[in-house]
Amino acid sequence: MREYKISGFADEIADDLTTQLTVLRKLNMKHMEMRGVDGDNLVFHNDDKVKEIKKRLDEAGVTLSALGTPFGKIGIEDSFDKHFEEFKRGVEVAHMMDCKNIRMFSFYIPTENRAENLVKFEGEVFDRIGRFVDYAKANDVVLLHENEKEIYGEMAKECRKLMDTFYCDNFKSIFDFANYVQAGQDTLEAYELMKDYTVYIHVKDANKADGSVVPAGYGDGNVAKILGMLFANGFDGFLSLEPHLFNFSGFAALERDGISMQKKGSDVMSGPESFETAYNALNKILRELK
Repeated sequence: MREYKISGFADEIADDLTTQLTVLRKLNMKHMEMRGVDGDNLVFHNDDKVKEIKKRLDEAGVTLSALGTPFGKIGIEDSFDKHFEEFKRGVEVAHMMDCKNIRMFSFYIPTENRAENLVKFEGEVFDRIGRFVDYAKANDVVLLHENEKEIYGEMAKECRKLMDTFYCDNFKSIFDFANYVQAGQDTLEAYELMKDYTVYIHVKDANKADGSVVPAGYGDGNVAKILGMLFANGFDGFLSLEPHLFNFSGFAALERDGISMQKKGSDVMSGPESFETAYNALNKILRELK
């Protein structure tokens, strides 16, 4: 029987590490993608705090699948020097946490006249990504590029161009279904372009009509179909839950499909409710793929 490596952005459960670990323990999850924790992004905590977090994770039997960093999530016209110093600190934290994977991005491009600006700023994007990759190679970490709305790598053809240029042991791709849907990118087309470069999945889905985020399998991201093709293609990476179910209201559909929830009458899910709903939706897909 196939073993799936399920992780997730535990800061969507709660800000504090204690609550994050409590919910992960309830779901029998052994991995998390750490972004925010105890008041800040992990990479911006000082050494003592990072060591405390690592100790508590070790005691709980939880390892990091990736550092959910904001590197590359600045404007392409913003100064890069300070950002690159923050990136180098992030690499230090990755080593302290015994985690090679660092989630990152490829810089916001001005949205007006996007096609022209892609051409105008592509050289600067590639120079900056090249500096990231060179540093990753020298320091034995793996940069995982996420397709994100309004950055250079918003659409699959742009992500593919980055991979054609930089793909190596230290620079690979994340596939985020919802982000592609929200950008107007057909996810099946994206899969064909990115299947050989994708080593990590962000599990969330979205509706084309309004861009709203929904549990995996309830939107237009072709989540089940693409996961099935990825597994058939040899994918064995992490499936990282990123619920984003802040305003989700499709509870009747979930109940119809037998997906367990912990709703208590509110129209808005709490962090733990959102995370568990996303977890159960993913597991429904994985059961049906077996």
